[in-house]
Amino acid sequence: MPGVGAGVGVGAAVPLAVLTAAVLHAVWNGLAHRVPDKMVGFALINLTYTAVGVVLAVLNPLPAAGAWPYLLASVVVQVTSTVLLLRAYELGDFGQMYPIARGSAPLLVAVLSVAVLGQHLGVGELLGVLVICCGLIGLALAKGIPGRAQLPALGAALGTGVMIAGYTVLDGTGVRQAGTPGGYVAWLFVLQGPVVALIARLRRGPGLMTGVGPLIPVGVLGGVLSLTAYGLVVWAQSRGNLASIAALRETSIVIAALIATVVFRERLGRLRMTAAATVLAGIAVLELARP
Repeated sequence: MPGVGAGVGVGAAVPLAVLTAAVLHAVWNGLAHRVPDKMVGFALINLTYTAVGVVLAVLNPLPAAGAWPYLLASVVVQVTSTVLLLRAYELGDFGQMYPIARGSAPLLVAVLSVAVLGQHLGVGELLGVLVICCGLIGLALAKGIPGRAQLPALGAALGTGVMIAGYTVLDGTGVRQAGTPGGYVAWLFVLQGPVVALIARLRRGPGLMTGVGPLIPVGVLGGVLSLTAYGLVVWAQSRGNLASIAALRETSIVIAALIATVVFRERLGRLRMTAAATVLAGIAVLELARP
């Protein structure tokens, strides 16, 4: 993503890029949720990834050899994340599914760092984990105690969070190995796009693209916004502190809550609003407490 910091210092450009990405991420997810046929919408978004990715691949150097294991692993994780997010949006409300998917990722990173890597969490980090847990419980219970019918949606949203945690670590490491943030993003989307479209085709069959014409503008716009958002984050990861970037990135939760209320006319409610704010506060505490 050359030129992002041309007019300002890198120190100011990094948070600006991440905050811009947060807005774009919430908006493209809102567009994807609004499409009546969400499978078609996600297929179009991912085909847009491929088209734009090819252009970026021509304009940027090839990533260094050391980045490719991370890049290919990220493609697998990102595709899985997309499939789970599609399922969550098919089954649940945007204002509930989005913050659970986004807010659970930093929590899962913290838990895995203890359970798998044996790292120690300080008092501030433990407090952040506790606050995030309280917020996620509030979101899960926003419509009352989940019945059996709600569990698949909540499971898909939490599964998306697991995948987000995975590709955040993979891309944060891979882009530093690549030597070219633009090239890394380009090949990530060149490889990811066709796989998601193929999965949609296998699930829906030959009728997938029937009557797709009116949905093309929304799909293309969603794809461009998503790719731009992710490109900004990867560029920031190549220059800034990964923990701080992760915290700033989750401001999209608040933006998504506003979109859910204003655009989708979902009832925000005091509990859901408080729970989303609690998740965001917990993420901030967790990241600020990191050494």
